[in-house]
Amino acid sequence: MKAAVMGAGSWGTTFGQVLCDAGTSAVLHSRRPELAKVLCELHENPDYLPGVALSPALDATCEAAEALAGADIVAFAVPAQSLRANLLEWAPLIPPGAMLVSLIKGIEHGTRLRMSEVITGVLGADPGRVAVVSGPNLAREIARRQFAATVVACAQGDGAQALQAACHTPYFRPYTNTDVTGCELGGTVKNIIAIAVGLAVAMGQADNTKAALITRGLAEMARLGSVLGADPQTFAGLAGMGDLVATCMSALSRNRTFGENVGRGMPVAEAVALNPTAEGVASCEPVLELARSRGVEMPITEVVAAVMRDGVTVDVAAAMLASRSAKPEWYGP
Repeated sequence: MKAAVMGAGSWGTTFGQVLCDAGTSAVLHSRRPELAKVLCELHENPDYLPGVALSPALDATCEAAEALAGADIVAFAVPAQSLRANLLEWAPLIPPGAMLVSLIKGIEHGTRLRMSEVITGVLGADPGRVAVVSGPNLAREIARRQFAATVVACAQGDGAQALQAACHTPYFRPYTNTDVTGCELGGTVKNIIAIAVGLAVAMGQADNTKAALITRGLAEMARLGSVLGADPQTFAGLAGMGDLVATCMSALSRNRTFGENVGRGMPVAEAVALNPTAEGVASCEPVLELARSRGVEMPITEVVAAVMRDGVTVDVAAAMLASRSAKPEWYGP
């Protein structure tokens, strides 16, 4: 079995190595020839995973046609807002019948579509051929082959099982799920909540505040998921709570780091330039638009969006959350 991983950032590179370690031949596609050359010759990704020795079995190329030729699995690891343009370019090269896998955590601007929906729409693929990988998967840890678990979700159970077999290693344990919607929402919303945790950390808030944001963030995630048809159990699992905890608590989290930088006074534009792969920044507005269109309350997301979009100060943002009217712990949209 052959896999093409389209995108040689930290997670694309790491997942490519996971595939190789699981016995699946994998090739990375990098748009930059110089990075592809370094990956092949030095078995390292100095731009995204400096100092991490990669498997010599992991190949790389700057030619999309070469990466995609004969691929049984095509995994996409590009920024969420660039996926559509990339798919339009790659569509003629993707082998018919290949499993299409999203490694991306985000919602598309304008359309409010999840990444699997963008893939099916652009490529005209049957949803049963489209899968997602989502969970507490900090790339640097997994690249060093430290143990992690994840969810591989596909509307068809046999598709999920095929992907599970293709990426199952002694250090990377994938669980199957058929709730694609829930897994994608969990992977997207957790980035926004992690920004909020970063803002709180920058204000000097401690563990009680972080725990409150994580659990109330989970409630926001579940409320949105319930109206979009997700399985509530998904949010109690790896793609929900698991990913949320890892992203909010780890110093390796790009989204939490982004929040800390903004919370310490760095302008949003500067923080974005310093950390352009923090997907919560780009996904905040479309998630909020999606929630409003369905009448779902997402107060933490509202506050993060106000900071990103309107320049609301961290102190005002905190006051916005603290001044909300009292509510029962569990309530509907």
